[in-house]
Amino acid sequence: MLYFIGLGLGDAKDITVKGLEIVKQCSRVYLEAYTSILTVGKDALEEYYGRELILADRDMVEQEADEILRGADISDVAFLVVGDPFGATTHSDLVLRAVNAGIQYRVIHNASIMNAVGCCGLQLYNFGETVSIVFWTDTWRPESFYDKIKKNRDLGMHTLCLLDIKVKEQSMENLMRGRKVYEPPRYMTVSQASGQLLEIVNNRRNRGDDLAISEETICVGLARVGAEDQAIRAGTLSQLATCDLGGPLHSLIVTGNLHPLEVDMLRLSAVTADALQGLRAADSSTYTS
Repeated sequence: MLYFIGLGLGDAKDITVKGLEIVKQCSRVYLEAYTSILTVGKDALEEYYGRELILADRDMVEQEADEILRGADISDVAFLVVGDPFGATTHSDLVLRAVNAGIQYRVIHNASIMNAVGCCGLQLYNFGETVSIVFWTDTWRPESFYDKIKKNRDLGMHTLCLLDIKVKEQSMENLMRGRKVYEPPRYMTVSQASGQLLEIVNNRRNRGDDLAISEETICVGLARVGAEDQAIRAGTLSQLATCDLGGPLHSLIVTGNLHPLEVDMLRLSAVTADALQGLRAADSSTYTS
């Protein structure tokens, strides 16, 4: 059996009892190590699980999947994923490879950022399509995520923005020279994501477009959700662009229409006492910004 096991969002103890029991019985245990991170490292996981973990980076999962599947038809192999195996990041390709190889698989679910964002007080059924915000470069500055935020805002829906992670990335020079030299890991912050959105707002304004969001749109920044030191800050997009939420991982929410209960919850984590004063009452049960 090939097991896909969610590890949750915090530390080593967030694995489920069922997941831990399976990890202890498997012949090999892989730790997916490129789409997310926990607040603890591989050593802490090995100590708590009582098992050696094999790091599975992007190259292994995408190019050497047969090695992960090896022997899974006659013994148990575990593939550990931060969050939920089918939450923010899915591994459908590995599932399909297993099925095509005649290998059975089973999923052990856990908390994902996709549902844990409810900790900020926004109601999950009011979220639209989730988007990813990537690091811009000097020559590549995509704005497609803004258009999806606009679509959600037009429907009155909130947008969860998953922020870029750069792990085992190579510089263009090292890539062209074929050198396996990697850049230090980078994790996008709420401040950086907000800054890129503000640039897009300015670009669209200069083009004369109808704006989906503005500097005064209420947003929510989240950091290290599920950890003891998780941080939540609600305020305008401009305020979050200068807000330091500490270490990774960060997520950003652009709000849509807000129920009064959601507004009351956001006040608990407001950047300043007057951060939400720009909200407008659309009717007796709806606020917007």
